[in-house]
Amino acid sequence: MKIRELAEKYNDYIIERRRFYHTIPELSFEEVKTTKAIAEDLKSMGIEVTTFPDYNGLVGLIKGGKPGKTVMLRADIDALPVEEKTGLPFASTNGNMHACGHDCHIAMLLGAAKILVDMKDELEGDVKLLFQAAEESCYGAKYYADNGVLDGVDAILGMHIWGTLDAPLMNLESGGRMASVDNFKITVTGQSAHGSAPHLGKDAIIAASSIVMNLQSYVSRKNNPLNPLVISIGTIKGGQRFNIIANNVEMEGTIRTYSRELRTTLESELREIIENTAKALGCEAKLEYYYYAGPVINDHEDINRIVRDAAVKLYGEESLVTMPKLMGSEDFAYLMEKVPGFYGFIGALNKEKGIVYSNHNDKFDVDESVLHRGSALYAQFAYDFLKEKAK
Repeated sequence: MKIRELAEKYNDYIIERRRFYHTIPELSFEEVKTTKAIAEDLKSMGIEVTTFPDYNGLVGLIKGGKPGKTVMLRADIDALPVEEKTGLPFASTNGNMHACGHDCHIAMLLGAAKILVDMKDELEGDVKLLFQAAEESCYGAKYYADNGVLDGVDAILGMHIWGTLDAPLMNLESGGRMASVDNFKITVTGQSAHGSAPHLGKDAIIAASSIVMNLQSYVSRKNNPLNPLVISIGTIKGGQRFNIIANNVEMEGTIRTYSRELRTTLESELREIIENTAKALGCEAKLEYYYYAGPVINDHEDINRIVRDAAVKLYGEESLVTMPKLMGSEDFAYLMEKVPGFYGFIGALNKEKGIVYSNHNDKFDVDESVLHRGSALYAQFAYDFLKEKAK
């Protein structure tokens, strides 16, 4: 039986598992019940499971009937601290929500597991299934990359269900798809004084405001306008009272870019702007810089081709669509730094069904009829990659 037909055969199973995991959303680093349930699902298929003593998530192993390479398929499993307002009969009631669609990713990969188990004697190599914890933290994948989970893996595929892309279309483009993410904290220290005598103090709020504006000037004037760059300040906390010159301000923000080269110089260049802006206004400023995931760039031509060909084989050229690259980030980048990989998107938007809300919205839902397509693509890519590399 062909992979497309097997995916349709398991459609009800895939949807049922999506709804089950939707009811038990767990936050990053707290995915205990989710990990246990996935392990039970895999073991019921006869799949070998590896868990971790100090971390959530797990790896399943499907051993092919013939020797060959090893391919990994990845799904993330954590949820968001969002109170669900979808009104679905299987809506979460624990205060968290699978508002980013990770419940769908779990179900799609479980569906792929079903398909690949049925075909294991034909597989010319092994398939590893990574159910990854803590993607929403920006760095959950780093644990697996640092602890040998990718050892012996020759390629990896990840996908995301996407709320602004029409169902059942797929976006499987080469090149940059998601930006890097680095976060920062700025502490500005001044000197307090009475609000009626600002000349007797050093105003940390004025210094902080100038820093915010100068960081935006860096984006618009120092950065090459052909290079996407976002520097956003998300929080500002400072001051003691309406009539006191503030002596302390704390700000937090995030930086997104596709340029690996720019990313190596940003910290030092921004530190110079931040410290000198504060100094010019009689204050001091301290920058704390935190590196997280790099950009997700599909830059392995052979893998790009195998993924696209798999989709066309399954659903035709008409199933593929272009989509602008995103300034959001994905910690799948940690995995792609270790192993050649590909990251794609599957549309979940269906206006006729009233499914119109984007990822992270408290009313986010998906057109469940696309989920078996995700399972099919996972399985077809694994099968085709192993077959091609066995030659």
